[in-house]
Amino acid sequence: MRRERTRDTLADLALWAVLCCPVLLWSAPSGGAPWAVSAAGCALLGLAVLLCRRAPLLSLGIAVALSALEHPQLISPEYTLALLVFGCLTGRRSPRARPAALAFAALAASWPLVLLATGGDLWKWPGQIAAVFFAVVVPWLVGRYTRQYAELVRTGWELAERMEREQRAVADRERLRERSRIAGDMHDSLGHDLSLIAVRAAALEVDRTLSGPQREAAGELRRAAADATARLRDIVGVLRADGERAPTTPVGDTVRALVDRARDAGLEITLAEEDTRPGPDGGPGPDGGPGSDSGPHGASPLPEMVDRAVHRVVQEAVTNAARHAPGAAVAVAVVREPEAVRVTVGSGPARRAPGRPGNGSGLVGLDERVRLAGGSLAHGPRADGGFTVEARLPAAADHPGTPAPPSPATTSERELDRARRRVRRGLWQAITVPVVALAVLGVAFFFIDEHFRNRSLLERERYDLLRIGDTRADADTRLPEQALEQRPPGVDPEPADAGECRYYRVRKYSDDSAYRLCFRDDRLVSKTVVEDVPNEEFRDGADSG
Repeated sequence: MRRERTRDTLADLALWAVLCCPVLLWSAPSGGAPWAVSAAGCALLGLAVLLCRRAPLLSLGIAVALSALEHPQLISPEYTLALLVFGCLTGRRSPRARPAALAFAALAASWPLVLLATGGDLWKWPGQIAAVFFAVVVPWLVGRYTRQYAELVRTGWELAERMEREQRAVADRERLRERSRIAGDMHDSLGHDLSLIAVRAAALEVDRTLSGPQREAAGELRRAAADATARLRDIVGVLRADGERAPTTPVGDTVRALVDRARDAGLEITLAEEDTRPGPDGGPGPDGGPGSDSGPHGASPLPEMVDRAVHRVVQEAVTNAARHAPGAAVAVAVVREPEAVRVTVGSGPARRAPGRPGNGSGLVGLDERVRLAGGSLAHGPRADGGFTVEARLPAAADHPGTPAPPSPATTSERELDRARRRVRRGLWQAITVPVVALAVLGVAFFFIDEHFRNRSLLERERYDLLRIGDTRADADTRLPEQALEQRPPGVDPEPADAGECRYYRVRKYSDDSAYRLCFRDDRLVSKTVVEDVPNEEFRDGADSG
């Protein structure tokens, strides 16, 4: 209960002073409660203020108990302000709504038992429910909504601060991402060359003599290893250098050159290029000859991104074939269609034991590159034990890329969405709950009013049967169950010697007149029909003792 800040202590003291003002103003000698009772009420209000930060629901319970002790209907001028304030503070400071809702339900359910135990009228229960709703529940809903709105604002500022922190790392992250892409390209190129070295080494292993061609192959092997080492150095430079443009070799390399290098390395590989686009005379285009130097990858250049994707598909597929299916024949087909380029790379079953199996990351990266170029990639094993990679890429330069799958919502987005939903739900409750409650209470009060009007209605025939001098017991047999609680407005006070007077309704839906029956010494001494116009009485049926 100790306050961490002086400002909180001063605020609680000011709140206590404000809540005690109605209690002291309505105490004696103004006709209210005695001074001792008012002092006890102020002390309990101080306890409620002391507990309101750690146990706000308990503070609200103290205010409800004080109001109930002062007035059964919970509407007392001394503690109504305390009910409103603690109801709002409970909604504002309680992290969960269920305890307060259960407390309200328990209060509403237990009140009839209290009325029955104290001998009160059970028909007063709806009025008490209405008082609890408007003096406690509605302020609690307002406090609950303000808490949810404050949580939304706080969440928004936290997200803004998080975005500012992330923006400071955007440049570094983008730079690293681009370097990763370049390193991936360089890794693929290096892997292809190393595969060719492995093919040449295999050729040397099966040849038992060292003639001139073998020595030439060994020289090529040495030069290829040197080139691979240089590229490795470039990769390391890309990963470590800062502010330098990384090389993107092989630059200008074609599918035909790639296939020729693989064939020279000893790989059994074929290339088929075809152009199915119609020529000027309606026949096949000039680029249609398979294996022609002016094939679809030559005379009619493709967009740069598509051209690199075609090269990467062939390079990755040939590398995988040399690594995982050594000795197998490889067939490469590049077909230029009117609207697209179709690349197919197929390899037969392995003739020798394959090397270490891969993890499939090459095909994943290849699929991403093809997708960014606007195409689609398919790959899988064949029935004869071989493997096929097939890509279809658009030939147009302005072809949009295939949309990436939607990324899942981040944690901050989910938190903000939950906060918005809570605020919307709180606002909806703050609007609908009072409206529905007003409708239900309106219907309930209509039936309650009907019940009280029926219980206090005295028919004219029964009124005429009453005689001056009848005992109270005899008169009660002819009177309704309940009299009016107070004298009708506008009616003159009873005479000083009239004794105890009761009022009953003359008409069910009219309050402008009433029957007045006065008893003295348990005898009926006066029966009069009075109106709400002063100094006027019905002479018809008026008697006096």
